[in-house]
Amino acid sequence: MKSLKFTSCMAENFAPICEAIVTYTSQQLQMPIEWIDAIPWQEREKRLDRGEIQVGWICGLPYVWKADQAIPSIELLAAPVIKGDRYQGKPIYFSDVVVRQDSSYHTFADLRGCTWAYNEPRSHSGYYVTRAHLAALGEFDGFFGAAIESGAHQTSLQWILDGKIDASAIDSTVLELELQRHPEIAAQIRIIDDLGASPIPPWVISTQVPPELRDRLQQVFLHMHQTPEGKAVLSQGTIDRFVAVDDRDYDALRHRAELAETARL
Repeated sequence: MKSLKFTSCMAENFAPICEAIVTYTSQQLQMPIEWIDAIPWQEREKRLDRGEIQVGWICGLPYVWKADQAIPSIELLAAPVIKGDRYQGKPIYFSDVVVRQDSSYHTFADLRGCTWAYNEPRSHSGYYVTRAHLAALGEFDGFFGAAIESGAHQTSLQWILDGKIDASAIDSTVLELELQRHPEIAAQIRIIDDLGASPIPPWVISTQVPPELRDRLQQVFLHMHQTPEGKAVLSQGTIDRFVAVDDRDYDALRHRAELAETARL
């Protein structure tokens, strides 16, 4: 294999650091790597499944679904550890329940009857985790007055700011990156709860990649924070470092997805 293709199915605000990771990895491997992002993320995921794209950053729940197939098309490469005390130096993240600063909502229970948005129905952080939380509360149907698909966490956040919806569960890593780049938003919102912690979305690699190249790629990711160039890449976002993860680390998503199936938004 003389070249690779990388992609991400994560929020668009991660694109700059992903591109920087691609450039760094290409230099470390001395191999051409193409960054694929000019097509819808759904098509990127399909190409990853087919092995036409070899490396991708995907939501943990789709990873679980793919890993549980009879013949998995992908396997784990590495997972990011996010900067900040709340992450405890572990590859975890949260779903922050966000409302407008001037709203009357102060707890999750206050949201009964509100207009809620979720990013998309295959997302753990924006959809399944909320359904699992409702099921754990014994709220199996009709808790929210309305539930609207926004298409993206950043869109859900903008809808909150615009007053189009009352609340949403936003991937904490997406929210923190937005606040880093647009600090003025902090005064306009409140986080009234967080759902999680959850295993963080992993970077995965196609099983069609030869094992020797896969191992070299993994080492580049795991040691990125130890090189000056790698540190410079990671400093562009909120990632502290990458660590190795095992399929069992994502069992929590399997359990929550099973619970989520008993509740509706």
